[in-house]
Amino acid sequence: MAETPARTADRGGRLALLRRNPLLWPVVALVALLAINVVANPGFLSLRMQDGHLYGNLVDIARNGAPVLLVALGMTLVIATRGIDLSVGAVAAISGAVACVYIAGAPDGGSVGTAIVACSLALATCVALGLWNGFLVSVLGIQPIIATLVLMTAGRGLAMLVTDGQITTVNNSTFAGLGVGFVATLPIAILVALGVFALTALVVRRTALGMLIEAVGINPEASRLAGVRARTIIWTVYVFAALCAGLAGLMIAGNTSAADANNAGLWIELDAILAVVIGGTSLAGGRFSLAGTLVGALFIQTLATTIPNLGIPAQTNYLFKAVVVILVCLLQSPRVRHALRVRRRTLPMTAKAGVA
Repeated sequence: MAETPARTADRGGRLALLRRNPLLWPVVALVALLAINVVANPGFLSLRMQDGHLYGNLVDIARNGAPVLLVALGMTLVIATRGIDLSVGAVAAISGAVACVYIAGAPDGGSVGTAIVACSLALATCVALGLWNGFLVSVLGIQPIIATLVLMTAGRGLAMLVTDGQITTVNNSTFAGLGVGFVATLPIAILVALGVFALTALVVRRTALGMLIEAVGINPEASRLAGVRARTIIWTVYVFAALCAGLAGLMIAGNTSAADANNAGLWIELDAILAVVIGGTSLAGGRFSLAGTLVGALFIQTLATTIPNLGIPAQTNYLFKAVVVILVCLLQSPRVRHALRVRRRTLPMTAKAGVA
């Protein structure tokens, strides 16, 4: 049966809408990476139960990617306001340092109460650091990249000062559970990251906060004239970003039961920014996609897993990430996108002319 012109046009419209979906290409890239791993290792997607816990490469990707997802969630909202936060890696290091030093110095260092107090102190410290970043950006008007660069460089020094320049190890099963523990067969890190993701999505998509963040990012002056408290919004997103980084720092420290001020959270800010951009959020601010950030974080961690799985030295991980950054920036460039659109329009016309 011949297809009617109306049905053909409707199908073409749906395909065009699908191609414009910002989640399409990140999902395609993630699926392609998984397919490469399956080709290299046919059992890559297999899962198994052991001692009541779920194990497998997919579980490892999700668990190891949980800190990146947490940092990327905060980074998404910061970028949506035309900002950037380069200090999240240092904040993560400070968070782990504060928690581990408190646990190591407590008389009952292995108790649940000590772990709760240590994590609370660490997160409170991160809130203070977020307030500092927000103050520099929203009140003093310093460029976000410069304002957060201050804490990025000084934060490692603060973490070193807290730990006295030593790797501080602890023995607390509750604290370690944030990184390696399980609940209902799933790693706690995955459940915490998904919980924060769901709560963030609920707040920014079911309240006016998300719209206000986008308004500030699209046009700060117009939003101010419309009565939006842009300063408060900016302050809020930087505090949230620091809080997410602090929680990620606790996961990283819990994974090794130690605080390493030099290496904890190192370059995680770059992974977070890349995850946000891959997910379709523009660095120019405005509209953002939390679902895209989730896919981007999974892509980053899958890429880190794919490289050694293919027998490539892990040290080249940064090289592959650099290639991804270049490709994403090119795809987001208005000039490149315009050139691609012109080329797509020109090719059918050339083909028709050749037939004629």
